[in-house]
Amino acid sequence: MSFMTSPRFLRRALLADAVVSGATGLLMVAAAAPLAGLTGLPEALFRWAGASLLPFAALVAWLGTREKPARGAVLAVVVTNALWVVDSVLLLALGWFEPTALGYAFVAAQALAVALFAEAQAIGLRRAQAAA
Repeated sequence: MSFMTSPRFLRRALLADAVVSGATGLLMVAAAAPLAGLTGLPEALFRWAGASLLPFAALVAWLGTREKPARGAVLAVVVTNALWVVDSVLLLALGWFEPTALGYAFVAAQALAVALFAEAQAIGLRRAQAAA
């Protein structure tokens, strides 16, 4: 059985998302001022976005520890992740702020990571349903 078809794949995808989201949230809250200086993005944006990631990470971690995560809850995580990606793209595309090159890279990199988590979770959910 390959990693992607393992019944634990969905839970692993959720837990990985929780760890990365939690670490990113802590970084954004704790280092908002230095990050703002490096990226050209507002300090308040880092603080609010980071603070929003902490309860999200806790919920996703809790889901990842369930034997069979609830389908609706996982779908909500996937949709939330997709909205984060859309907001990140809009932040860069609409010129709301004037990020530095590092700011563009930071926003793009985290959006890509979040998109990959959403895709992995969607795949895991489909495979879990097919196995049931």
